[in-house]
Amino acid sequence: MFKYARFYAQRDDDTPDLAFQKRLLVIISSFLFVCGTIWTLMYYTMFGWTIPAIAALFYAINAIVSIFVSHRLKNHHILVYSIFFATTAAPVLAQWSLGSFQNSGMTIIWGFLTPLGVLIFESIRPAIFFMGLFVACILITAIAQPVFPGCNMVASDGMIIMLYSMNICISFTVLFATCAWFVHTIKAEKKISEALLLNILPNDVAIELKKNGKVEPVSHDHATVLFTDFKGFTEISETITAKELVEEINHCFGAFDEITTKYLIEKIKTIGDSYMAVGGKFSGRDCTAWHVVSAGLEMQDYIQKRKAEREKEGKFSFEMRVGVHCGPVVSGVVGVKKFQFDIWGDTVNIASRMQSNGEVGEVNISGLTQNLIKNDFDFEFRGSLPVKGKGEMPMYFVRPKKTHK
Repeated sequence: MFKYARFYAQRDDDTPDLAFQKRLLVIISSFLFVCGTIWTLMYYTMFGWTIPAIAALFYAINAIVSIFVSHRLKNHHILVYSIFFATTAAPVLAQWSLGSFQNSGMTIIWGFLTPLGVLIFESIRPAIFFMGLFVACILITAIAQPVFPGCNMVASDGMIIMLYSMNICISFTVLFATCAWFVHTIKAEKKISEALLLNILPNDVAIELKKNGKVEPVSHDHATVLFTDFKGFTEISETITAKELVEEINHCFGAFDEITTKYLIEKIKTIGDSYMAVGGKFSGRDCTAWHVVSAGLEMQDYIQKRKAEREKEGKFSFEMRVGVHCGPVVSGVVGVKKFQFDIWGDTVNIASRMQSNGEVGEVNISGLTQNLIKNDFDFEFRGSLPVKGKGEMPMYFVRPKKTHK
C-alpha cells in the first residue's frame, strides 16, 4: 500500500517531508475506510441499528471519495479536512442515535483522532479548533443524552462490552501508532540534525551552543595548525569542466577528512583548494604535533598515489604543498546564520606561510614544530627562510623515520 501511495497528489515541487506526509495520509485514510466499512456491517447486520450504520457508511464513502478528489486536484488539504471532519461527525452521529455513552460503547471517543491528525498534517491552530469541537461534543453528549432517540434502548451486557472493547482498543491502537511514528520521526530528525551539527562544530562546542545559544571564545596554549594547497589550481581549473574539478576536490578532501578523523584532528574549513585543520585539546581530544605531522605525511602520500593512478588513465591530477606550525590559538564560533567554528592567532598565519614556502610533495614545518617532534621523524633542514611579517624562520621538510637494522 505504501508503495502505491507515493503517487497520491504528487507534485513536482513536493519536498521529501511533504511527499512522505501525503503517503502517510492516504494510508491512514484507507485504514479509516476499512474501519468504517466494518462498523457499517456490524451495526446493520449484527445489531440492526440503521442510523449508526448510515453514519459509518458515510464515513467509509467519504474517505474514498476524498482520496480520489484530492488526488485529482493535487490538493491533499482537501483529504485532511474532509476525513477529519468526518472523524468528528460520524462518531457523534452514531453516539447520539444510540443515546447514552453506555449503549454506544463510547463511540464518540473516535473523535479524538481528529485534533491529533490535524496537528500532524496541518498546524497547531486548526488542531486547537478541532480539539475544542471534540470537547464540546463530549459535553453536549453528557448533558443531553437523556433526550436522544436511543436513550431508552436496552443493550445486552455482552454487546456493550464488545462495543467498549472495540472502540477503545482500535482507537487507542491508531493513537499509539500515530504517536509512535511521530516520536520515531522526531528522534530520526534530531539524530540527523546533531550529526550535521557535529560535522560543523567540535562536540563540546556543539553542546555549549545548544545549551547556551552561544559559544565563549577559548584560548589554547598548545595547538598545531595544518594547511594544504594544490599547486597550479587556477591553471588546472581553466582546462577542465566545473563538474570534473569539484568532483576531484571533493574526492581528495573526503580522503583528508578520513585522515584527520584517524589522527583525532579537528577540521576547520576548506577555502577554495586549501584545507585547514588543527590539533590540540579540542572536544576532549589530546592531539599532539606528532598526530598533525603524521596526518600531513599521509595526505601527501595519498595525493602522490592519486596522481600516479590518474596519470595512467590520462586524467588531470593535483600536486600539493603542506605546511605545519605549532603555537597558541584562540577558537570560537562566528556568525548568526551559517555559523562557523574557526581559530585565530599568529600561529595560523605562520602555518599558512609554512605551506606557501613549502614545495610540492613535502610537509614543510617550522623550527618550533621540529623541536617538538625531533625524535619521531627524520628531517631535511632547509635553512632560515624569509617569512612575510616575521623575518627569517628555520624550516624543515619532514620525512618518515627510517628503520635501522
